[in-house]
Amino acid sequence: MVSTAASHDTAGRGRRLPAAVLWDMDGTLLDSERLWDVAMRELSEHLGGPMSEETREATLGASSANALAVLFDSLGPEQKPAAVADAKVWLFARVGELFGGGLDWRPGARDALATVRGLGLRTALVTNTERVLTEPALDTIGRDFFDASVCGDEVPSGKPDPDPYLRGAELLGVDPRDCLAVEDSPTGTAAAAAAGCRVLVVPSEAAVPAGPGRVFRDGLVGLSEADIAAVWRDGAPAA
Repeated sequence: MVSTAASHDTAGRGRRLPAAVLWDMDGTLLDSERLWDVAMRELSEHLGGPMSEETREATLGASSANALAVLFDSLGPEQKPAAVADAKVWLFARVGELFGGGLDWRPGARDALATVRGLGLRTALVTNTERVLTEPALDTIGRDFFDASVCGDEVPSGKPDPDPYLRGAELLGVDPRDCLAVEDSPTGTAAAAAAGCRVLVVPSEAAVPAGPGRVFRDGLVGLSEADIAAVWRDGAPAA
């Protein structure tokens, strides 16, 4: 079921559908957020203590730099560059192992990608995950679904900053205000909204607050052209 805050388009852009769709990866297309959760919890123990639920929620959808900063702050060890670098190596090695065990789709995600492609819309994958881990994930998703991809280590700042979404729109040659982003996390939703995109929010691991330009759907199962048009219309800026 879709819930909305705005009901009409006053942006003057006059589109029934977005010019492009920008897809988040972890927790939106792939059920990989739980694997990051496993690795982050193990890293927390490795660094000296269990990870609290508050820390877990703060790291969902975050860039590796932001997630590690949150984790170090929660545990108290000084964030010396060498220690953070070692922790990142440990984390990426563990996530790589977990990804290697197989990546599952989020319900309806593959069909939703196919629907968008069938409409002839331009698409980009926009993820905070770094390129070294995104490449094997793309083997599961399918590279033909995307015209471009943006990773967390390819922009000045990752989500929740708007840089990844601004870069995704730039690579596609479209205005971010003409893009629909599909996100599952508070961090990613904030990034997409800050870039000027309308956002289809399909929460997975954490609740996402309501806000302008955000349309909520229980999931991607059964997403149709009519649904995408409704999301695009209902996520338009209010007068």
